[in-house]
Order: sequence, then C-alpha cells, then structure tokens
Amino acid sequence: MLISQTSEYALRAMAWLASAPPGEPVRSRDLAAGSGIPLHYLSKILRRLVLAELLVSQKGKRGGFVLARPVHEIRFLDILAAVDAYPTHGRCGFGWGECDELNPCSMHDTWSELNGKILSWAANNTLADVQSKVPDPWPGRPSRSQDSENPEESEEPG
Repeated sequence: MLISQTSEYALRAMAWLASAPPGEPVRSRDLAAGSGIPLHYLSKILRRLVLAELLVSQKGKRGGFVLARPVHEIRFLDILAAVDAYPTHGRCGFGWGECDELNPCSMHDTWSELNGKILSWAANNTLADVQSKVPDPWPGRPSRSQDSENPEESEEPG
C-alpha cells in the first residue's frame, strides 16, 4: 500500500467536499454515507483537517463542513500533511530510520525515485484536478430546504 487508509480517506473526503456546491456545508454523516468512510473514523479525520485549516466546521441547523480555501489552493500534500501521512525525503524504504546517499540501504535508489514521484504528485495536484471527476457524489441529496430531519440537530465542530 503506497498510502495509508487514513490518507486515502482524507483525500477521498476532501474530493467529495470539493464536489459539493461551493460554500454549502456538508454534514459529516452525509459525507460518510456518500463517500463510504465509516463515520467515527471520518470524524477524526475531519477534526484534523479543520485543525490544519483546510476545512471550516459550522455549527447549527445548517451546520457541517466546507472547504477553507478554493479547490485550486488545496494540494494533496496539504491533505496528507494534515493527517501526518505525507511522504518525506530521507525516510528509509525498509523503515530503518533514515538513509541517504552517504548511508544508503539496499533499496535506497529505487525507493528515493518512487518517493520523489509521490512527493511531486502530492505537491503538484490540487482538489481542482479531481473536483469534476468524483462520480455523482451527491445523488438524491435533498436540498437543505427539503431536509426534514431534526431541525435542532447541529454538526459537531472538528
């Protein structure tokens, strides 16, 4: 696995939020149901994304989560960093701490090449690159005016 489950879920959640109407808060349970991420796990990820200032949490009847910045300003690297899962230079592919050109492990050259490509991908791609590619992210989602669920319900901040 090249990225952790947490990384995958964070990227998926942010892509789904990027596909929501701009500025319209999305409740965590709607995001969990639509994206297939377990709600409890998603809540922890959303909290980290709020702390990283990638999301804004809004309380109240019309509460939920919205992107804190425009989609073209949120890089995959920012998302991975928010969940402490971004690839780093100098990390050993075998997990033996740090290795470098002077003290390489047996996998150093090939691992460095792959790691560099992952870093480049994460640094050079934004939510704008995937925003329109999320397959029908909100099918059948009622508008807030049609939502007849508990009007007193509020979204917990992240």
